[in-house]
Amino acid sequence: MSAPLRLIVLARDQSRHVQDAWRDIKAFLDAEPGADVLAAAVTEDLDLNGLDPDIAVVLGGDGAILRACRQFDRKQIPLLGVNLGRLGFLADLSPEEFCEQFPRLQERRYDVVEHLMFDCTVRFKDGRTESHLGLNEVLLSSTTLCMMDIDLHVDRELVTTYSGDGLILATPVGSTAHSLSAGGPILRQDLPAFVVTPICPHTLTNRPLVDSADCEFRLTLPRAPAGVTGVIDGQIRFPLAEGDEVIVRRAKETFKLVKIPGHSYYAMLHRKLGWGGQPRYRRG
Repeated sequence: MSAPLRLIVLARDQSRHVQDAWRDIKAFLDAEPGADVLAAAVTEDLDLNGLDPDIAVVLGGDGAILRACRQFDRKQIPLLGVNLGRLGFLADLSPEEFCEQFPRLQERRYDVVEHLMFDCTVRFKDGRTESHLGLNEVLLSSTTLCMMDIDLHVDRELVTTYSGDGLILATPVGSTAHSLSAGGPILRQDLPAFVVTPICPHTLTNRPLVDSADCEFRLTLPRAPAGVTGVIDGQIRFPLAEGDEVIVRRAKETFKLVKIPGHSYYAMLHRKLGWGGQPRYRRG
């Protein structure tokens, strides 16, 4: 018999369906001898000092997983998502599937897949700097809907200047989020690369760019209207102005996602995004 699985449970979303699911899962775990719940956070931030969990179970959608990832910061813990959101690309199991699959989890018959994260450093023209750890993407956009210019430097080489509504620099995990909506490609989640996707570029030639995750990406604003904003993972926001620059590099830390064998990436694309369908050809 394997040792009890040491768990942290995060269920901070106060919506009724998340809290109802948490009560059901809590009752299940309380009665399960193979579970050792070290801590649970329903409303307050969780103090991780002194805790050594095997996995953290996150109840909610992909946004809840992004918040958990940001909270764990430089001490990333393997996360298992229980999907209670609209799509749940990272949160793959339903509450019922979590209970059904728990014996496999308790016996450690799961994989921990590591995904690329990034360090984003913002250097303001007045000399201030701030840094953030991210998982999905960095977005630069204008809230006033005025066209802006963004210079892209890769390893200190000026690659191009994008003129349009903004720019998205995404990881493979983030390639199926905002970048996909803006016309960017789907990257396999374990690919060591970034994708640069312009938003409504004012040109006939600019297309998304995929480059190595070992490169340094520097975004500068040679001309910017008022209201330009930088956004990391849809949750961290900072104002930007002409002369500011955003530098993105691969982080030393990786995002650790718990996967149950049999849940393949391409099957998830089919199931979640309806990807890969063919036209309804006439037969005969």
